[in-house]
Amino acid sequence: MQTNTHFIILMHPMEYKKEKNGTGHMTQLQLQNSEIIVGVDFTHNHRVNEILNNEKNGSFLLYPGKDNFNLSKSKGAEISSFMGNHPYIFLLDGTWFCARKMLKLSKNLQKLKRVSFDNHIKSKFIIKQQPESLCLSTIESVYTVLNLLKEGNIEQCETKDFLIPFEKMIEYQLEYILNPNSKNYRSAGTGEITSKDKYKKSTERNIIFEP
Repeated sequence: MQTNTHFIILMHPMEYKKEKNGTGHMTQLQLQNSEIIVGVDFTHNHRVNEILNNEKNGSFLLYPGKDNFNLSKSKGAEISSFMGNHPYIFLLDGTWFCARKMLKLSKNLQKLKRVSFDNHIKSKFIIKQQPESLCLSTIESVYTVLNLLKEGNIEQCETKDFLIPFEKMIEYQLEYILNPNSKNYRSAGTGEITSKDKYKKSTERNIIFEP
C-alpha cells in the first residue's frame, strides 16, 4: 500500500527476534513508506536522527497521553494543518515495559510532538494477553490512524483489506489451538481462549497502544 505518511516502526530487539509473525513485521510488509529500526536507545541512532534532522520532515510519535494531539477529536483541516501532507510517524513496537524503557532512554524521541487517538473498537488479537479489551496491536493502531488521516485528507489509500493478513493469522492459530487432533497442536496448550475482560492486569504484552 502506498501512503503519504511514512511509518517508522522502532522495534525492541526481543520483539524482532522472538516475534517473527508479530504485527510490527506484518505492518511493515504492507506499507511501502515504512521501515523497521531495531534498538532500545535511539538517541544516537543514525537513521532515526537522519529523519529527525531533515527540516522537510514533520515527525511525530504515536503514543497515548492526555496532552497529545488527539486525531479522533480533531477536524480534517486541523489534522492536515498540524501534521502536514507527508508526516513521519514513529511507533514503539514491544511490550509496554519495553516501550516505556525505549522512550525513557531515547532523548530524541522525547522531544517529538505526540499524536494519539480515542479507541472505540475491540481488538481482534484474542490469542495475546492484553491489559484491557480495547488495547490494540500495532497493525490495528496503524489501521486506525490511516482512517483518521483520511478524514484530514492526508491519506487517500483504501484500507478495507488492510487487516486481512492479521485476521487470517488469528483464524489460522485459533484453528490449531481449538483442535486437539491437529498434528500441529501443542500438547502443552490448554485449548482454551481467555476472555479479554478476564485478563489479569499486566504491563507485559506484545502490543503498545491503548486508548
